[in-house]
Amino acid sequence: MSKQLNQALYSAADNLRSKMDASEYKNYLLGLIFYKYLSDHLLLQTLDLAGEEVADFPSPIQQSALYRSLWEDPDTHDDLIENLKITLGYYIQPDYLFNHLADQAKQNLFQLNDLTQAFVNLSSEFDQFNGLFDDVDLRSNKLGSTDQQKNTTISEVIKKLNDIDVLGHDGDVIGDAYEFLISQFASEAGKKAGEFYTPSQVSKMMARIVTLDQEDKKLFSVYDPTMGSGSLMLNVAQFLNSPNLVKYHGQEMNTTTYNLAKMNLILHGVSDKRMSLRNGDSLNKDWPTEEPYTFDTVLMNPPYSAKWSADATFLDEPRFNKYGKLAPKSKADFAFLLHGFYHLKDTGTMAIVLPHGVLFRRGAEGVIRQKLLEDGSIDAVIGMPANLFFGTSIPTTVIILKKNRTTRDVFFIDASQEFTKGKNQNRLSDENIEKIVDTYKNREDIDKYAHLASFEEIEENDFNLNIPRYVDTFEEEEVTPLNEIGTSIRQLDQEIEAANQELKSMLGQLVGTNEEADKELQQFMTELFGGGAHD
Repeated sequence: MSKQLNQALYSAADNLRSKMDASEYKNYLLGLIFYKYLSDHLLLQTLDLAGEEVADFPSPIQQSALYRSLWEDPDTHDDLIENLKITLGYYIQPDYLFNHLADQAKQNLFQLNDLTQAFVNLSSEFDQFNGLFDDVDLRSNKLGSTDQQKNTTISEVIKKLNDIDVLGHDGDVIGDAYEFLISQFASEAGKKAGEFYTPSQVSKMMARIVTLDQEDKKLFSVYDPTMGSGSLMLNVAQFLNSPNLVKYHGQEMNTTTYNLAKMNLILHGVSDKRMSLRNGDSLNKDWPTEEPYTFDTVLMNPPYSAKWSADATFLDEPRFNKYGKLAPKSKADFAFLLHGFYHLKDTGTMAIVLPHGVLFRRGAEGVIRQKLLEDGSIDAVIGMPANLFFGTSIPTTVIILKKNRTTRDVFFIDASQEFTKGKNQNRLSDENIEKIVDTYKNREDIDKYAHLASFEEIEENDFNLNIPRYVDTFEEEEVTPLNEIGTSIRQLDQEIEAANQELKSMLGQLVGTNEEADKELQQFMTELFGGGAHD
């Protein structure tokens, strides 16, 4: 399915790439894929409501014909709308179904106003879609200077996206589509992507760790205060035995990305009752402040070393007041960590991705780190390979935190050298992930890979958590026997002598163009070889 998705996206992007950069055209592609999902999902739900089998209506054209007949029949119209609102929370008029618009595009009958009206209807009639299509600017002159050109551009995109089976896609449609777009087209979107997109393999590894020993929990809550596209949160459900009972709480400062996350959760069948999302700045104003404000797990991939206000009044807040210092204005890493940790339940597990500097930088960060260690809050430090994240090649660390631990040891894993090398980005294989998770569970030393450090050992290191201090990955070079070294030297001497003789012979063929030049040449030979070339 991923191959089909990627091919369709690449083809559709061809119609937009020359007109705008990836940071803009991704909004069109992702917005239209989301709308297609809503439309296709509605048709499938209609079959179910009508008591019909997909086998009897295999094509979207047949499904939309059934939908239209039920819509236009006065005896079934009201029931159809009511049931769709109850089961899906929305409905779409037959003329605005994605496959109908695609069919119009194939016949050169598509009108941009129809798609515009479809977006307006959803956004105005159903609160959960409010603002979600704002970034799909169908009036933008970048689509074309005339209405006809805009119409043609969007027609071509719709025709190509219509081939994607969004309901049958095995995985995270929005996440997979987004990952493909930012990896394929290195532009402004790619540069910014590391700030709000966590590669699926890293998400999977983090989700597995934070759900350990909590798999049977019936009501599970997850919180991501820098949620980006939402994919990091969504990975948690696949490792729980009651995935349909998970409640998602997330905040995102970037409005476009906030909308992306909301789309992503809806695509995964998360109802309004199971999501609580907010468009806002997690650091400058704490959220949530009312129950529930602590969660079974907190997952985060915040922007690395971002700036923040570090206003002194924050020291009065319960998020930060027990640590004595605030994260520096120029590096908000520990502000994000402490914010997330504050919102973690006493029985929960938190995982956060940060740059390695948080492990050893001194000053205010050193004070905060020491307090966390003295409290036993840091459970594990996992060193990740470089070049895993889009937009940054730096190696990162995943820090695991827990509350009310009975020990203050810290488990170190150096997974920085175990990855699959890719063309643009490195990746974690399933085997790499399995090794990290199994090692974390067992909590035992592995030579050159993992070490369980006691609090006393960490204290001796002045609370510096730099991984090489605890996991020695140094490989001694094999000592070459002296007789082999002697043989190599003699061989090199012979090769050098042979090369000198060849060069001497070649230079010996040269003759100066006059007496002075010949004399200069002979002097050069003497200095180079200790004798002339003509002897």
